[in-house]
Amino acid sequence: MKIATFNINGIKARIESLPAWLDDAQPDVVLLQEIKSIDENFPKEIFEDRGYNVETHGQKSFNGVAILSKHPLEDVSRGLPGDDDDAQARWIEATVIGQREALRICGLYLPNGNPAPGPKFDYKLAWMARLEARASALLAEETPFLMAGDYNIIPQAEDAANPDSWREDALFRLESRTAWRRLLNLGLTEAFRARTQGPGHYSFWDYQAGAWNRNNGIRIDHFLLSPACADMLRDCQIDRDVRGRDKPSDHVPVWVELDF
Repeated sequence: MKIATFNINGIKARIESLPAWLDDAQPDVVLLQEIKSIDENFPKEIFEDRGYNVETHGQKSFNGVAILSKHPLEDVSRGLPGDDDDAQARWIEATVIGQREALRICGLYLPNGNPAPGPKFDYKLAWMARLEARASALLAEETPFLMAGDYNIIPQAEDAANPDSWREDALFRLESRTAWRRLLNLGLTEAFRARTQGPGHYSFWDYQAGAWNRNNGIRIDHFLLSPACADMLRDCQIDRDVRGRDKPSDHVPVWVELDF
């Protein structure tokens, strides 16, 4: 099974390029972030015509996450537990039933947190504490699961072309990276680094200042796998070339292949 995560930065802007990528890459499941659409306006038929079941958790003009799956989706839930007052559409999860296993798929769009310090950074850290609690609960259930999406976290210096320029940014501040490490210390596996080491691997290039042409990127789109899911991992790659296509998002897809 091939599962991808992709921050599309607006479904309206990606209405042609996203289906073209799907036709080329043929993922079985896709987790989308920043759909920037309410549920009623999301163009489900484009994806249903390609054999995908579609579940969304949308929000007008901002945020919004979705799951596209060629397999049936069960027990869909929306919103990260832990704060009933949080109205931002940043979390969706569902169970995919395979031939041998059930896999809990969690799609997330973690808060950016800038400017830091400040209320937005406090929200980011509180959201990450809720994420840690959700991961702990899923681990206790012993159901294989993965959490994937735009984490807005640069895990370490080698994940940025110019790490010094990010030192005080919410994506790279010590508090953010510490919260990230707490997730890993639960026993989760970061899929890309389980397969590929070293610098120069990025999933985001800003639209400004010629970042793509200068390869001034960062790696902020990640898969975290439970131990049972990590045992299924066959590969994890970044579809870097998508950034050079027509009307690209500032992110590119990242995908895992699982023996599922």
